[in-house]
Formats: sequence, C-alpha cells, structure tokens
Amino acid sequence: MIRMANELGHHLKRGLGMRRASRTFFVQALALFLMIGCAGCNASMRRSGIPAGAQAALQTSIDDIDSGRYDKLYQEASDEWRNQSSSEESKATLQKMRDKLGTARTRTQQTAREEQTSTAPVAGHSVSVIYQTTFDRGEGIETFTLIEHGGRWALAKYYVSSSGLR
Repeated sequence: MIRMANELGHHLKRGLGMRRASRTFFVQALALFLMIGCAGCNASMRRSGIPAGAQAALQTSIDDIDSGRYDKLYQEASDEWRNQSSSEESKATLQKMRDKLGTARTRTQQTAREEQTSTAPVAGHSVSVIYQTTFDRGEGIETFTLIEHGGRWALAKYYVSSSGLR
C-alpha cells in the first residue's frame, strides 16, 4: 500500500511537472506571438502614418476648403496642383462642389498612406489621406494628397466622390 502511494505520488509530481512545463511553454509562446503582433502593428503604423508637417498642411487645407478660402488654398498648394488648373478654374470647381454638397459636417479618416514613388499619382514623397465625409446634403469620400518639396508639405490633389455631385 505504501509502495502504491509512493508510486502514485511520483506519477502525480511528474504529471504536475509536465503541466508546469506545458504551461510555461504556452506562456512563452503567447508572449512571442504578442511581441510579433505588436511589431507588425508598429510597422503598419509607420507605413500609414502622417508626418507632422503633412498633418499641419492637411489641416490647413481642410480649414481653407471648409471656410471657402479657395484663393489661399490655391496659393499655398503645390506646383502639381497649380499646373493642373488656374486659380479661377480651381475656385469654380471647389465652389460647385460646395454648392451641391454643402459644407462638411463630419470627417472620419479611413486611411492614410505615406509613399515615396517616382510615378503617379504624385511622384516624390507624398501622403494620401482618405476620409468618409458627411456633408450638409449628402455623403462622400474625400481624398487629399500632399507632397513634400524641400521639407515643405503642400496639397497636390483633392478629390471628392459623391453621388450628390452628379
């Protein structure tokens, strides 16, 4: 009887040791998984983040559009913007959009992507930010593309997609 109790105790201790080893392995595997997951998240944030200078230029552009300061927007925009249209054409397009949709009420950022390219949509160091936007008279998707030249960020493209513009 004593021998059986000793053997049972030995088997139980051995079983507990295996459970501890199994539990330790599980905790270590979980920690490794979390570290890899966090590293992946941080890498994604770096690729889709908005540099501080671009964020400031974006906010200024949004404020100018929302306030109807189209001449100021045009003057502060990048050469890429100004090479596509005159100040009058740019102002007329923005005003037409505002007449049809009204002012932006809410914007929810959908994506932000920083790129360094030698091709379209904008060659060079750029950031594209997409918002789901609610206007006075409809919903739409706003896309802002900013480009950096010589350390200065400026609006290069602005596009609104909305059924209210048809």
